[in-house]
Amino acid sequence: MKKTGSIQQIAYVRKVTFEEGAAAGLRAYEVKAGELAFTVAIDKCLDIVEMTYKGVNLNFLSKPGLMNRQRFDSSGFEAQKSIMGGMFFTCGTSNVGKPDLTPDAPLPMHGYLRSTPAEHVCADAFWDGDVYRIVISGEMRQAALFGENIVLRRTISAELGSSEIKIHDEYVNEGFGDEPFMLLYHCNVGYPLLDEGSVIEVPALETVLKGETEKTELPWNRVGAPVDLLPEQVFYHKIRFDENGRACVKVKNPKLGIGICVEFPEKELPNFTQWKSMASGDFVVGLEPCNCHVDGQKWEEENGTLHRIGAGERRCVDLVLRVEG
Repeated sequence: MKKTGSIQQIAYVRKVTFEEGAAAGLRAYEVKAGELAFTVAIDKCLDIVEMTYKGVNLNFLSKPGLMNRQRFDSSGFEAQKSIMGGMFFTCGTSNVGKPDLTPDAPLPMHGYLRSTPAEHVCADAFWDGDVYRIVISGEMRQAALFGENIVLRRTISAELGSSEIKIHDEYVNEGFGDEPFMLLYHCNVGYPLLDEGSVIEVPALETVLKGETEKTELPWNRVGAPVDLLPEQVFYHKIRFDENGRACVKVKNPKLGIGICVEFPEKELPNFTQWKSMASGDFVVGLEPCNCHVDGQKWEEENGTLHRIGAGERRCVDLVLRVEG
């Protein structure tokens, strides 16, 4: 405090509204916590859409760029026109992955949560003893007449001097019947953290390519230079969790000397999917803790793997994004 006039020189949370292009009208919080900075989208599930550390960009942003809610958000595969990537977006709870185009009950690609605006939103920055804390909270409701009523209450917190963001999610089924509960956190690592020579670290007991059954020999853990029009790959990893029931997956850049870790719990996110696209212009690695696969609700139901949340039931997930190095 002796070295600053206002603490906002080095730490703040500011509410902003974007004014141009596809992002016009998007309400968000811009956060700076020392060397860590990130943007939380109020109108898109309080997802973190941008993240930097010491000025280095960590996340992937797809070709459409930052976007507000668009007409494509719940229109089958057209969702690819509005999925902007970001540091992470929340997939679920009715669907993850492939959309269901059944006319009377369509399910959008990656579900409805990612495009659900928050309400009861609060943001605060304050001293707690010797720790300066920044906290953002709010709730999203996925609901329909004669349908589900799922509430997600999210709290995002960071501390000045720390290199991590904590996300505490509480899902509650406020309806009167069991509902599908598919959940995936789509964490998207991009350039320049992701670059030729970057390394992907996953505590995997076994890895298979999506659509295959045998252990893969493909170089899922290495990153090369972008290749024009190269098809994407999706890997399913069987994870080795630690004695506390948690795991950490990472992307490291030896040249920059930093990496990002996504830490997640086994209890609610026992599966892990890795998305790897080395295509020019779509150069990204997705680290995706989940409780399902990415083939949609119908596939999960047919294979007996569909998770459900009971009436009145509450589920909690604690996720950490940590910069290391």
